[in-house]
Amino acid sequence: MNIRILPRTSDCVEVMYVNLIAGTAEVAYKKGSIYRYSNVSRRAITNLLLNPSMSLGFWVNKNCKTQRTSVRLLLSYEACMNQQPLLV
Repeated sequence: MNIRILPRTSDCVEVMYVNLIAGTAEVAYKKGSIYRYSNVSRRAITNLLLNPSMSLGFWVNKNCKTQRTSVRLLLSYEACMNQQPLLV
């Protein structure tokens, strides 16, 4: 189950979802790209959930951009800019 991290002041992260059981974090950056990080420390995810004042950018840099994690680009900035608005 993905848990949305409550909005915090961040210069780089727009929104983030984490899954404690799967050890994943999905990060949407303010420039538009969205990445899924796998094999993220469950202890780090728990710490993020329990500390609402922790910087999201700091947390991503320390816990998602490591040798133990793998990353997958879900949506690039260029693809975001080229998307047509959905007609409802």
